[in-house]
Amino acid sequence: MKFHPRRTIRALLLPLAAGLALTAVPAQTAQAASTLTNGGFESDGTGTATPAGWSEYGDTGASYTESGGHSGSYRLTQYASAAYKVETYQYLSGLTNGSYTLTAWVRSSGGQNAAYIALKNCGSAEQRTDLPVSSSGWIRIVTPVNVTGNQCTISINSDANAGNWINVDDLTFTSGTTGTSIHGADISSLAKSEAKGGVYRTSSGTTGDALAILKSYGMNYARLKVWVNPADGYNDKAHVLAMAKRIKAQGMKLLVDFHYSDTWADPGAQTKPAAWVGHTYSQLKTDVYNHTYDVLNALKAQGTTADMVQIGNEINGGMLWAEGSTDNWSQLAGLLNSGYDAAKAVSSSTVVALHLAKGGDKAGTEWWFDNAVADGVKFDAIGLSYYGYWHGPLSDFQSTLDDAASRYGKPVFVAETAYPFTLAQDDSLENQIDTTGELVSGYPATVAGQTEWMNDVASIVEAVPNGRGLGVFYWEATWTAVTGNGWDPTDATSGNGWENQALFGYDRKALSSMTWFSHR
Repeated sequence: MKFHPRRTIRALLLPLAAGLALTAVPAQTAQAASTLTNGGFESDGTGTATPAGWSEYGDTGASYTESGGHSGSYRLTQYASAAYKVETYQYLSGLTNGSYTLTAWVRSSGGQNAAYIALKNCGSAEQRTDLPVSSSGWIRIVTPVNVTGNQCTISINSDANAGNWINVDDLTFTSGTTGTSIHGADISSLAKSEAKGGVYRTSSGTTGDALAILKSYGMNYARLKVWVNPADGYNDKAHVLAMAKRIKAQGMKLLVDFHYSDTWADPGAQTKPAAWVGHTYSQLKTDVYNHTYDVLNALKAQGTTADMVQIGNEINGGMLWAEGSTDNWSQLAGLLNSGYDAAKAVSSSTVVALHLAKGGDKAGTEWWFDNAVADGVKFDAIGLSYYGYWHGPLSDFQSTLDDAASRYGKPVFVAETAYPFTLAQDDSLENQIDTTGELVSGYPATVAGQTEWMNDVASIVEAVPNGRGLGVFYWEATWTAVTGNGWDPTDATSGNGWENQALFGYDRKALSSMTWFSHR
């Protein structure tokens, strides 16, 4: 992410509200089987209120089959012109105990109090996955459960307002489990915030350590950017070393994000550090190696070895322009491999990732990594920035993520995402996202909307096939509005513009949206 006061406006539909879940438990059907029946809703044709193999509870007229499946001819729809609560469920018995995963393809208008798929009465805790808001593209979601009582109920639920709808299709219930290992956040702003008087509080108002508060909600991985010689002296090697000690003391893992610049690097700016200007390409390869090795070896020496490293930040157009531009792939490959080699020389177990922006751009991601592979670039994982208000719909994000994982055989993760909890601002600089027209349809600029966005992004990462979805980093959880901690390291008077997307509110209290860190 590069931060600047310019704003990108994307006209989208007005958001709808989110709320509480349906809690009714259905009676068990007598028609139990040990395998899922009619998971594609193909047995009945259009207009069947109770599909073959399924049962219903609640406002049963609001649940029916109709044409227009994800695959095949038909799907399940839940919809009514008045508010409704309905559950379509199937009871399985005679199951062999063990781990199972329910997979479903879904769409949703959004606006429901709750719309989710659940696995319950399985002998272990009920597991739910909310339906992401997607009115056009189908999205695959997964729900894992541990069956201990030889039975399980598969449940499709809506607690909806008038006119809300969901589509569900192609359910499978198979052995195996899912989950994500990274529930992280970028906290690069924290050291400077604290130095300039920033305060962080628990949800009840007690002043505390921001890292400890984030950890208490389930954060397990911190991301820190490193600049070579920044104008404000922050986000440099010394500050990364100091913050790494605190991160590891919380039991968290560490991702070091090398920008190879003195300031923000992103698809539109990859400016060389001032100290490297005028260096030959050969020297730049050495610069990359030495800088990467120096920072990572210093981390290792103090007992805080980096668990993951990014060689470059949002390098869609390359890095260290002009020499490392994608106009010259062989040179870019040499620079990237210098970083890779340095990281592995310090610690062979450190995961080396390459990071692109535009997480909904499948064609652009393929173009970039196809070139990288053709030029022999070495990497262990793929990180993508995905901001829904800039990078396209969730269905495009899923397609990009799934394709990258399968095409290159590498694990994938979201290196950056975020969402506003309000459209108001807490300093004088206009926020990056500050109008309803800029929001993603179905996700309001509220704490509930922020929470829903993060859980839905995490659900899509969890659904990447073959366990290749590592998890998600929230971008700049601690960047609250603090005088002197603005976006421009050369200007102490610059404002923030991102404070409405932090995970602490304007009262400095932890927002309940931090609960996304405990996503599976």
